[in-house]
Amino acid sequence: MTTIMQRSLITISCGIALSLAVSGATIASQVAGWWGGDWNCNIDGRPARMRWNVVDDSQTTCNGDTCSTSSGVRWNGSFSDNGSRWVPLTNPRQVNRGGLYFRHADGNQWYLPKPTGNRTRGWTTWNGKRYPLSCWK
Repeated sequence: MTTIMQRSLITISCGIALSLAVSGATIASQVAGWWGGDWNCNIDGRPARMRWNVVDDSQTTCNGDTCSTSSGVRWNGSFSDNGSRWVPLTNPRQVNRGGLYFRHADGNQWYLPKPTGNRTRGWTTWNGKRYPLSCWK
């Protein structure tokens, strides 16, 4: 009886360990968002480009000789207005009906609704005024 219980516990333990190992890799690979990838855009009549990539966001903290690491990922966005240098887009937040709010490098909030047919039309802000932003893949 003891041997059967030991084998059962070993089998269960191995199954749990395997599922944890597999699920950790799966979570990181399942980062999803319609905004991912390269986009052609038009900002207030000017051509522009937008890019969102998934990047590693692992964190290591130490307390004396003991360190722990957590793995994770995050979105890294950038925007180029009319061929200018690429600037960061930050804090992407998906909201009702799949729309996306995010911040431009200048701190202003931008918005794009979930695309229809790989096209989306939203807005940017500058000095408190909204300007049109449309993007397509």
